[in-house]
Amino acid sequence: MPDPAPSDAELIEAWRRGDEAAAAELVRRHARAVARYLSASGAGDEVEDLVQETFYRAFRKIDGFRGGARFRTWVMAIGSNALKDLRRRYRRRPVVALEDREIPDSTDPYAEAVTHELAQRLQAEIAELPRMQRDVFLLRAQQGLEYEEIATTLGTTVGAARVHYHHAVQRLKRVAES
Repeated sequence: MPDPAPSDAELIEAWRRGDEAAAAELVRRHARAVARYLSASGAGDEVEDLVQETFYRAFRKIDGFRGGARFRTWVMAIGSNALKDLRRRYRRRPVVALEDREIPDSTDPYAEAVTHELAQRLQAEIAELPRMQRDVFLLRAQQGLEYEEIATTLGTTVGAARVHYHHAVQRLKRVAES
């Protein structure tokens, strides 16, 4: 029977002892989720650089990780901060909308057109949400994080995260119903 995969905590300890493969495994496990979050948060063409910056910062500060939150939550918070830093540096650059996603083929051209139009309207509306609502919505809906993890990631309270998510969902429902 093969050995079970090491936990994130075990990989972190191995990295602290100098095991480069442990760091590579942590990146392999979490980089896609960080990239999806950053992309949906409006990072645009900067996603790849931001993911690298996120893990660079994470491994530089790994001694500050105490395990009070999941590693992914901690890395998402670092990614969120890297994105905020980028936005501060480039205030003049507009926030880029969510990337286009392929809509599955349909046998009904009318239904396909309606679905495509709704998807575009929702993507545009997500991009227009206030930053905190957008971030909370994406972390909850796209990444599946719990409110406690969202609060930790974004440096807010659980109650505030719930309120931001509720307002984002209400706004998106209005778009979907119109």
